[in-house]
Amino acid sequence: MRYSMNKQQASREIISLREQIERHNHLYYVLAAPEISDRQYDALYHRLEEIEHAHPDLVSEDSPTQRVGGQPLPGFTPVQHAVPMLSLSNTYSKDELREFDIRVSRVLGNRTFTYVVEPKIDGVAVSLVYENGLLTIGSTRGDGVTGDDITANIRTIRSIPLRLLRTKSMPALLEVRGEVFMPKTGFSAFNAVRDEAGDEPFANPRNAAAGSLKLLDSRIVAKRPLDAVFYEIARPQDIPIATQAELLERLKSFGFPTSPTYWESPAIDGVIERLDELDSLRRRFPFGTNGAVIKVNQRNLRGILGSTAKSPRWETAFKFEPERVETRLINISVQVGRTGVLTPVAELEPVSIAGSVVRRATLHNMDEIHRKDIRIGDRVIVEKAGDVIPAIVQIVADARNGKELVFSMPSECPVCVGPVIRLENQVATRCENLQCPAQIKSWLRHFAARNAMDIEGLGEVLVEQLVDNGLVKSPADLYDLDREDVAGLDRMADRSADNLIDGIRASRQREFWRLIFALGIRHVGQISAQRLEEHFENIDVLMSASVENLEKTPDVGPIVAKSIHDFLSGPPRRVLIKRLRESGVNMKRLASSQSSAGPLCGKTFVLTGTLADLTRDEATDLIRRAGGRVSSSVSAKTSFVVAGSDPGSKLARAEKLGVPILDENGFRKLVGHPEQ
Repeated sequence: MRYSMNKQQASREIISLREQIERHNHLYYVLAAPEISDRQYDALYHRLEEIEHAHPDLVSEDSPTQRVGGQPLPGFTPVQHAVPMLSLSNTYSKDELREFDIRVSRVLGNRTFTYVVEPKIDGVAVSLVYENGLLTIGSTRGDGVTGDDITANIRTIRSIPLRLLRTKSMPALLEVRGEVFMPKTGFSAFNAVRDEAGDEPFANPRNAAAGSLKLLDSRIVAKRPLDAVFYEIARPQDIPIATQAELLERLKSFGFPTSPTYWESPAIDGVIERLDELDSLRRRFPFGTNGAVIKVNQRNLRGILGSTAKSPRWETAFKFEPERVETRLINISVQVGRTGVLTPVAELEPVSIAGSVVRRATLHNMDEIHRKDIRIGDRVIVEKAGDVIPAIVQIVADARNGKELVFSMPSECPVCVGPVIRLENQVATRCENLQCPAQIKSWLRHFAARNAMDIEGLGEVLVEQLVDNGLVKSPADLYDLDREDVAGLDRMADRSADNLIDGIRASRQREFWRLIFALGIRHVGQISAQRLEEHFENIDVLMSASVENLEKTPDVGPIVAKSIHDFLSGPPRRVLIKRLRESGVNMKRLASSQSSAGPLCGKTFVLTGTLADLTRDEATDLIRRAGGRVSSSVSAKTSFVVAGSDPGSKLARAEKLGVPILDENGFRKLVGHPEQ
């Protein structure tokens, strides 16, 4: 659409569109109460994009179109906080909470006061400065006096307003403080994508949030599922109100996401009762919470109570004891992944924790083992990090008897006895032998997986036999197999041999994106592979693409682009692709793989649960052929969630965000594929 409006008309419409979009962002991301459909939202957004494109001089930093992230920064600029960001004193004891109350009462004398109890978010502390309602600076806590300027990354978090909602009481200057976190559901999906792409998963949601905020490329940050909660202002004069409870409501009115619940209590006994209530509720919150923050409600009394050099005297934190158990570390094994990374794994005496039996816990890398001084034979304390991943918290040093063994990462690959290397400034140790059986087996399982080349009959046991018997040393060898090669393997009946050969034959005509994903390029997941297919029509164009050209692909940043380029330019991989081509494997975009003008063009779907008459891949294929896209996680931009039986947390997330939910019959009608 072309706009003939003059600059004054364009400016007025841009202001109106921005206000509408930010309002709907707040309704969608913060209140989970959308008023318009995704199509209507997209129409507003695209209209704003077109007017801004026609009048680039009217584009400003607070425009919703600027949330996608900009060029990478060379480094972070230090920011000195106008008011120090103090840390909180904390306790695990309710008796010590009563002592806190006694100290407060002693200082305040006969003054009347109450308390507010808020969940303690397990996130990353940030401070945001708004001038005349516009976000100007976002920074980390740092050492409390000086933090890092992470404004570009903060702008990508959709629940954070770029401009405050219009109210009569908007201050000229406002500095708010809160926590950025990665929601539990988003963390699980994000780690699954990292694992699929060959990257080391994050240990817990807090680490994932902290690592995301310290990235220099905000385009990458924009793709991560970050959220935030705000609960404080730096300068009381910014908003002259009486109580903390009023402040939380005022922050909410400005458009900030705030805690889903808080309690007011007139006395410490009521506070302690609220702690028990919070403990029963906290696993329902989208963020991790390890306790509560107790604050004197009357803000005018804070100056009287004052602060120490490190923490305020008018608030304290109470932390819940995490569920931890003691067990013995029997051994440390080393796994070799398909990218060659050696990962140490703790083999534990089985122990029940947080509702499941734990036998193993990742140790991540040697740096983690050294930091915690973990040794084979130690008694160790285990918990589920963020209620998700089993982790060794600490050793029981007093239980040592001198027989414990110090672990060292092997100097040779434990599978192929080939050389291993740890590059400078990297924590990962890698096997350099591309013919390592462990890498080959992992690679073959990945290559044959349902969401890759989908080779029916090629399961884990058969992969083991093919490699151990020297029949297959790379995916290309699969296409040289014949029935006689596999018929003699253990437990391989004639029909199973036929099914395998038929499955390999059928895989020659899979979609191009499946081959890209199946190649096992580090950092390239299923969604990235689909985007690459949309951008590059065949393998030759993809192999000749420069890093700069690869970066132009949606969902492909500098790190992923370099990984793709390095993989495809290496002689061994070029030989592999040549052999696959000679075997008849499809290496170009199929005309029917995705319609650019189909009825679902521009729509994003998330599949969850089990459909009665369609496999996950069949449903994905129907969506892509109709022009739509499939995502692994529910977000604000999800157009539809297709829910089968046992849908899990994705359905709950969709309901919270107001994303339209389709059953199988509704999905079939939408894609024009009625029941047979």
